[in-house]
This record gives sequence, structure tokens and C-alpha cells, in this order.
Amino acid sequence: MSEITADVNWVATAVGTFLSFMLGGLWYSPKLFGKGWTEGARVPATEGGHDRSALMAQLVGTFLLAWVIAVMAAQNALATTVLIALTIACLFEAGGMFNRKSAYARHVESGFVLVMTAIMIACHALV
Repeated sequence: MSEITADVNWVATAVGTFLSFMLGGLWYSPKLFGKGWTEGARVPATEGGHDRSALMAQLVGTFLLAWVIAVMAAQNALATTVLIALTIACLFEAGGMFNRKSAYARHVESGFVLVMTAIMIACHALV
């Protein structure tokens, strides 16, 4: 267990998680990409907000990605982090293709993973 906890910068991990999760709210809002994503992903627009279980799963996944990045930063292996982020983005693209999402919706989703990764890496460089 020490290989995933030793020398982890928990402050940078928490800040990266928070900033990335908050960005998600803006990223998928009508102010940025939400309208086109909703149409392209065939997700019905909701007046009452988002499903809480989906938000919790997103928060947990965001934290786990931030933790992986923290482990890679502690091991001075951030190039591996870029490889992981590209892998996740590629899998989001493939999953979107299987689900017949529009190219726009797929790119919004995979792009979000890449931007989150950049934010988390920056947090480790700055905090």
C-alpha cells in the first residue's frame, strides 16, 4: 500500500480534485459545451439538476484520477500520467462511438479528461 501513499501531496490532490470537479459543472453547462453535449449524447435536459449518484461517482472518479497523478508525481513519472490520460480519453471516444454519440459529444467528454489531467498536473507543480 505504501507505493500509492508514500510522498503523495494530498493538498495538491485535494485542490486538483476540487478544481476539476468544479470545472465539470461549468464544462457541461450551457455556458460552455452542455447544450451540444446534451444533444450529441442524447441526454434529456433536466430542470432539476443532475442525478446525485452520478455526481458522487464523478467526484470519486475525479479524486481517483487526482490520486493516480499524485502517485506519478511522487515517483517523478508524470509522462506516465499523460499516457494514462490519453488512454482514458481514447476509451471515452470508443465508448461514445459504441453508444452512437455525436463526434462533438465524444470530444467534449474526452477533452474534459485531458483538461482535468492538465489541471491536476499543474496543481502538483504549484502546490
